Amino acid sequence: MKIRQSFKTGAPWIWLTGGAVSISLISVLMLLLLIGWKGLAYFWPSPLYQWQTEQGQRLIGQLYASETVSISHLHEMGIALPEDASQYAQRLNIKVANRERYSADFVSILDIKLSSPTQPSGWLVMERTRDGQFYGKPVGFEQADGQQKTEVEVWLPQAFSEAQRMRAKMDHLIHQSIRSLGHQLETLRFEQRQARHRPVHEQALIAQQIQQLEDKLSIAEHELDQLRQQLDSQALLVEEMGGSIVRIPLSQILDYWYPNDMSHWQKLHQWGKQLWGFLSDNPRESNSEGGVFPAIFGTVLLVLLMSVIVMPLGVIAAVYLHEYARDNAFTRLIRVAVINLAGVPSIVYGVFGLGFFVYTIGSSIDNLLYADRLPAPTFGTPGLLWAALTLAVLTLPVVIVTTEEGLTRIPASVRHGSLALGATQFETIWRIVLPMASPAMITGLILAIARAAGEVAPLMLVGAVKLASNLPVDNEFPFVHLERKFMHLGFHIYDVGFQTTNIEAARPLVYATAFLLVTVVVSLNLTAIHIRNNLREKYRTLGQD
Repeated sequence: MKIRQSFKTGAPWIWLTGGAVSISLISVLMLLLLIGWKGLAYFWPSPLYQWQTEQGQRLIGQLYASETVSISHLHEMGIALPEDASQYAQRLNIKVANRERYSADFVSILDIKLSSPTQPSGWLVMERTRDGQFYGKPVGFEQADGQQKTEVEVWLPQAFSEAQRMRAKMDHLIHQSIRSLGHQLETLRFEQRQARHRPVHEQALIAQQIQQLEDKLSIAEHELDQLRQQLDSQALLVEEMGGSIVRIPLSQILDYWYPNDMSHWQKLHQWGKQLWGFLSDNPRESNSEGGVFPAIFGTVLLVLLMSVIVMPLGVIAAVYLHEYARDNAFTRLIRVAVINLAGVPSIVYGVFGLGFFVYTIGSSIDNLLYADRLPAPTFGTPGLLWAALTLAVLTLPVVIVTTEEGLTRIPASVRHGSLALGATQFETIWRIVLPMASPAMITGLILAIARAAGEVAPLMLVGAVKLASNLPVDNEFPFVHLERKFMHLGFHIYDVGFQTTNIEAARPLVYATAFLLVTVVVSLNLTAIHIRNNLREKYRTLGQD
């Protein structure tokens, strides 16, 4: 009897709902912790171990993973094992790096076929511009004049510091001089093609300016070549685990560290340095190495641009439906259509964006404003603007529904009071209704950001690329280039996780990028939530959400 009464009061259902929500939150938190742990642990300077194989060969690398394997299973596979082998063995997955010298980055081998591991001193890990990491023991340093120095611990830090300064100078030459001169040269050449019917002296003046720019560009490129040759002339001589001496030019070394000789604080500093490089550098090696800064920048810029587009459209549509349109069959049909649009698969929006925004509107803009540049398209190709518009259309139903719900909660007496004081309907909506409904509008923005930031399928059709040569924002007029393609964290995860040729080496980057994407989405949502809470506090007396 008591149980029946308890069910009638609804208390068990409240506890059941609360328990389900708690389990869901804990599961999400544990998943985020797992992704964060696997992603952030990738940047920790793991020690280098040394083993001896049954054939007497030396094996040096990082212990990437291990799994327990039954001996009976190994016997069934026909693998020869020692007679004194126990019931289980460990299969070790060892990262040996040195990609250009071995067929794979990783070696899978049973622990019973290896000697006990040791941590050799003096071995370093090098981060290179290509071919991934290199493990070796430095034995000499080759200077620019060809002389070899054996005091590596003295010469290498000095040369590496100088190489960093030279590399910074090279980056400045490329981004500030060569690219700027190239852009000016392209503009003048386009103007020269348009000046065929102008007076001869104007054509000669343009040709002279082009020649001057070409001379400056040639000087900058010559200086860049000299810096590259100077870096290539210096090299580190390293002994790899097979005993061979390998010459690695200083131009290929981005960073180095001695994992077995570092203290805990030194490892923590190196971890922070590696993590910052992941956040601030450009990708390398088909996105399997380097950083993800262009993807972070593209994701944030895309979401902000989408928010600027979708909020006015969604609010105007909601205000019209709730405040101006009559409640008839047509408006009810519009509401049903809006609700149904929220359930359309995102790839359909991508096809719509490609066909309508890119091929229709973009091609029309090219024919109208950039006809001189055709057949090379300017806006008639996938880009940032069309991706933002596609996501705006995708998230528009969410903003419309939440804004209209916020407008519904505003008491009619508020509107009547404003109208009674002589305000027009537009003034009432603009000064009274919209500020009171702003928390609901921000809620719609939060939901739109949460959905749009993780979308990948439509972006593959309307602007996201594997690798973008330039950011959508730079110091060239008009500074924000909405026609350019961009990188996106979601597409980066897909590319690294499924398209790279070296999946084992890139797998930790998938976790790191996924955790970063979640962090970016949470940061954007927290910003919107902070704004909503301030607005909710401001209009608390009216009981608005």
